[in-house]
Amino acid sequence: MKKLVQAIVTFSLRHTSIVLFATVALFFGGLYALKHTPIEAFPDVTNTRARIITQWPGRSAEELEKLVTLPISKVMNSIPHKSNIRSISLFGLSVVTVQFEDGVEDFYAQQYVSNKLNGVDLPPGADAAIEPPSGATGEILRYVIKSELPIKELTAIQDWVIERELLSVPGVADVVSFGGEEKSYEIKINPTELKNYDLSPLDVYDAVSKSNINVGGDVIQQGDQAYVVRGVGLLDKIEDIENITIKLNGSTPILIKNVAQVEVSHKPRLGQVGYNDADDLVEGIVIMLRGENPSAVVASLKAKIHELNTRTLPADVHIETVVDRTKLVDNTVNTVAKNITEGILLVSLIVFIFLYNWKSTLIVASVIPLSFLFAIIMLKIQGLPANLISMGALDFGLLLEGTLVIVETVFVALA
Repeated sequence: MKKLVQAIVTFSLRHTSIVLFATVALFFGGLYALKHTPIEAFPDVTNTRARIITQWPGRSAEELEKLVTLPISKVMNSIPHKSNIRSISLFGLSVVTVQFEDGVEDFYAQQYVSNKLNGVDLPPGADAAIEPPSGATGEILRYVIKSELPIKELTAIQDWVIERELLSVPGVADVVSFGGEEKSYEIKINPTELKNYDLSPLDVYDAVSKSNINVGGDVIQQGDQAYVVRGVGLLDKIEDIENITIKLNGSTPILIKNVAQVEVSHKPRLGQVGYNDADDLVEGIVIMLRGENPSAVVASLKAKIHELNTRTLPADVHIETVVDRTKLVDNTVNTVAKNITEGILLVSLIVFIFLYNWKSTLIVASVIPLSFLFAIIMLKIQGLPANLISMGALDFGLLLEGTLVIVETVFVALA
């Protein structure tokens, strides 16, 4: 080891131009890596996982556990490189989380779980879906929709326009909506009229279900032209529902409007969002994909929101950003920069006091930024993001110990 160190020192002293070139290359390479390395305020230290969320409305937790959670967990047990499987069953909801070993990519986990899920025999009415690959710190932006329109209209705009546009932004895993009222058409049956026509609520339900469908037909050819035959039956307004035929009483049709009243309503609300003076708003939470650069994703989201506000949405509908990750990331960068700057100044002052030589002080102080840039290069090569944990692990004392010994030895020898 002693000979190796002597050889390195001898080579460095005899080939100073090579050492200076390597130092300059390290400096500019570190700046390039710093510019293109994702910066996370809080690192996502969770393992790779795939979460299966199954909704089965109206069913108890015992039924979910027996008929949904256990069959899914049984099938997922055969997935290679999994570490464990966790599950929870609630009223109408089942969540199964498959966690994987270190080194497993998100795409592998999602694809394998998706293939296995196709082989699970779920009961009718149970809807299973795989959560996008996002981490515990994936929330990067929240916004609210402000307008004088009815809350049901704002919910429809959120579900059919805004959410679809924001999901097209690269790096976005999901957009979760809160608040608002989901529009629905409500059929209020009159029990007296229903009894007069000798009908049951099930007859009304079956009539509406069978009427809300488009039917494809054949193609009729006449000479060089062809005509497509299809039956259009999708319901899109109240009058369509009111004119549905339940059954024929002789030659007289009994319609929905004869036994019930149809009106626009909303599904039962599970929550309400308030912000500042407004007590009923529609809120959206944007979730980022694991491993993406939060700063770049937030910048793209802001550009898309500006485009929606100026070009796509009605004039009286406006998206207002409530909170985003930009300030947190900027504070993280400023904290790291402040610590490095204070470390350089403090070390430079102490070294200058003891050695009273500006050349020696400059050499020792230059090790700190060069070590920081070298660490950034290593993070970039491994594809890891920079955060307070990785940057805070830089120990100035350990970095400068060897440099101080060498510089002081050379300084004393020259003196």
